Amino acid sequence: MHLLAVAGDGTPLGTARLLHGASAAAKNGGDPSTGSLGRLAVLKRARGLGVGAALVRAVEEAARERGLTGVDLHAQTHALGFYERLGYEAYGPQFPDAGMPHRAMRRAL
Repeated sequence: MHLLAVAGDGTPLGTARLLHGASAAAKNGGDPSTGSLGRLAVLKRARGLGVGAALVRAVEEAARERGLTGVDLHAQTHALGFYERLGYEAYGPQFPDAGMPHRAMRRAL
């Protein structure tokens, strides 16, 4: 499922993706009850306005609607604080993804 945040005039501001089922299991250690949040991106001019947090909450709501009990994600290490403020907890070691350091994070719903 892809989500798009738009301004009042219809201009796109950000996007996020929720994987669930077999698509998510490959990213979250095989847990079918946990969705995978990914591809969160907000235009630079829209950062600091709450767009990213609204997208994360929309992904969580979509996960609940699908009967999922948690959301997992792979966060760039510079974004850990953002996700921690939204209730996510890091687990496991740091790992590289696309040449950038990441940590796995999860939030129970």
